[in-house]
Amino acid sequence: MSTLFSPISFGSVELPNRIVIPPMCQYSAENGVAGDWALMHFAAMTQSGAGLFIIEATAVEPRGRITNWDLGLWNDEQGEVLGKTIERVRAFSQTPIGIQLQHSGRKGSGDRPWLGGRQLTADDPNGWQVVSASDIAYEADGQTPEALTKDGIAEIVGQFAAAARRAVAAGVQVIELHGAHGYLLHQFLSPLSNHRDDEYGGSFENRTRALLEVFRAVKAAIPASVPLGVRISATDWADGGWDLEQSIALAGVLADNGCDFLDVSSGGLVVGQKLPPLAPGYQVYLAEAIKKQVSYPVITVGLITDPNHAEDILNAEQADAVAIGRGMMFNTHWPWQAALELGATVAAPPQYLRAAPHGKKVFG
Repeated sequence: MSTLFSPISFGSVELPNRIVIPPMCQYSAENGVAGDWALMHFAAMTQSGAGLFIIEATAVEPRGRITNWDLGLWNDEQGEVLGKTIERVRAFSQTPIGIQLQHSGRKGSGDRPWLGGRQLTADDPNGWQVVSASDIAYEADGQTPEALTKDGIAEIVGQFAAAARRAVAAGVQVIELHGAHGYLLHQFLSPLSNHRDDEYGGSFENRTRALLEVFRAVKAAIPASVPLGVRISATDWADGGWDLEQSIALAGVLADNGCDFLDVSSGGLVVGQKLPPLAPGYQVYLAEAIKKQVSYPVITVGLITDPNHAEDILNAEQADAVAIGRGMMFNTHWPWQAALELGATVAAPPQYLRAAPHGKKVFG
C-alpha cells in the first residue's frame, strides 16, 4: 500500500491521505472578503483528491495583509461570506479544509506579485503603515515599520483569537498559524529582525513569546476538536538568524502547549538570505530533523512534484505528510496522477469517474 495514500490524523481530524495543499495566496479578495475567484479556487483544490486543503494566508487585521487584496477574518462579514463559500464547496467535496491565520508585519502593504510586488508607501491608496517587532525595514528602500508596543502585541494576540473563532464558525476544520516566511510572528522569532530589549526580545524564550501567546490564545478560543498547528521557517538561511537548532527547541515547546502538527518551510525573512541550490526536496532535511524530536505530524514542503519522490520521503520517515503547492496549481488533479503512478486509489466526484485510464482502478 502506498504510504502517501495512507490516512493520517491531525489531532482529531483524520485525513484520507498525506497530500496537503499548503496556503497559496491568490490576492483576489475585496476588503478581505472571499469572492468568485475564491469559490473557483476552493472548488478546484477540494476536488483534487488531496488529504487536506489549507486556505491561503488570511489576515487577522487590515495591517496584517500582505497586499490590499488578501483574504481577511477581522470582521463578521468576512467570516459569514467565507462560511457560505465553504458551504457551497462542501456540497460536492468532503475534503478537510483548513486555514492559515497570519499577520504580515513589516512585509505588508505590498502590490500584487504580477504587478511587481513592490512595497507601497503608507500614503498609497492601497498601502498602509507597517508594524513589526522592531523598527527595521525588510528592504533598504522599503517602509520603516513601527515597533509594536506591548499593548499593540496584546491587541494582535486578541485579533488572532477572534479570527480563529470566525474561522471555526465558517466551517474550517484545521487552523495553522503563520510563523514563517518573514511575516510578523517570524519577525519576533529571529534576532535579525527583533532587536527589542523587553520581554519580547533577546533570549530564545523572549523571542518566542509572541508566537506562543498567539498559539495559547487561539487554542483557548477554538474547540478541542479543531487541530491547531504552526508553519515555521526552520532557518533564515542567514548568519546570526533563526536556525534549525532553535526550530527544534520551538517544536518541543509547542508540543508542551498542545500543538497538533508542524508545517516546516524555510527562509523569507531577509533579502540577503543564502539559499542552497533549489532542487526538489531541498528543505526535507529540516523537517526530518524536527520529526525526530516530536511525536505530532510534521509536514515537509519545497519543489516536491514527483509522486515517487513524495512516497520515498514518507517511507524514509523524513516527514509525515507532503505539501504540494505550485504543483497543485499547475495540475489540480496531481493526486489523481500520483495515485495512478503509485497503484493507489483516490476520491473523485462521480461526474469524473469515467476519467480513469482504461483498465486502471484509480478512484475508490
